[in-house]
Amino acid sequence: MMMKCKDATHLMSEALDRPLGRAERVRLGLHLLFCGGCRAFRQQMNFLRLATRRFLERND
Repeated sequence: MMMKCKDATHLMSEALDRPLGRAERVRLGLHLLFCGGCRAFRQQMNFLRLATRRFLERND
């Protein structure tokens, strides 16, 4: 059964705090193959993470 977008976005958020297990990575990877919306969400999360890091580095 295909993972729901709600579960996929939750796992992507979890991956920021902890390493995902093998089964989680596989299920998420399969979902991302077929879901452009979740791929876009992942790109946005990565962009925001990088922007925040750069902002903090410049303001230390």
